[in-house]
Amino acid sequence: MPDSQTLLSTLFVETFRTLAPKRAAPEVDVRYYPYAGLNHTIRLRSGRVYVRLSDIFKSAPLGVHRALAFILVSKLLRRRTPPFYVRAYRDYACSSEVLRASDLARRQRGHKVVSSAQGRVYDLGRMFNRLNQRFFDGQIEQPTLTWSQRRTRTILGHHDGVHDTIVISKTLDSSDVPEWFVEYILYHEMLHIKHPARLINGRRYYHTKAFRTDEQRFPRYGEAQRWLDQIVRQRRTLRARAA
Repeated sequence: MPDSQTLLSTLFVETFRTLAPKRAAPEVDVRYYPYAGLNHTIRLRSGRVYVRLSDIFKSAPLGVHRALAFILVSKLLRRRTPPFYVRAYRDYACSSEVLRASDLARRQRGHKVVSSAQGRVYDLGRMFNRLNQRFFDGQIEQPTLTWSQRRTRTILGHHDGVHDTIVISKTLDSSDVPEWFVEYILYHEMLHIKHPARLINGRRYYHTKAFRTDEQRFPRYGEAQRWLDQIVRQRRTLRARAA
């Protein structure tokens, strides 16, 4: 009886034949890997395909592995994944058992690069305390606060519940950026602590109705949204110039 690795390789080869019947199916090497979370990768090197699946999926049913094969091979071939397989994968990956296993793997295997809450211009610790007293009655327990290592425009803030950390983009630590806007970004991430993600029909929802209601309590919410729109337009302009 073939081992699990051979069965998985055969499954991926069959998926290639289904999605690209006119092309010769490549050799496929499939292995489980101890990723820090629910990650899967597929790469083509020298005519051979290398697939690395999260070891959290070792006990997944064959149908889920088939769905994952279609998702990854479709990605490699730049094809649209059949919706049936997307749903099959999502139903399993977003189950409470798998999500708990993913969070545990992130906590045990992952790490968070932390610099300092004190930036060149703004102090996130002082800002957090001010926001906590004003909007949360001091009830939010302070997580690790840090500026990002790099200047990022895609993600201005991020709350990592697994590592109990809020990261704010170093791009905002500038005298060109008004303090109230930095406060808004930090306030948004603090709301993720007050309103944890909810699991609804197998999917995690981070911005619930209660979250959005509280977000709009920020005094300069409308102005903050216009700033965000401006940043998005700047990113598009930069991409267009680079192209």
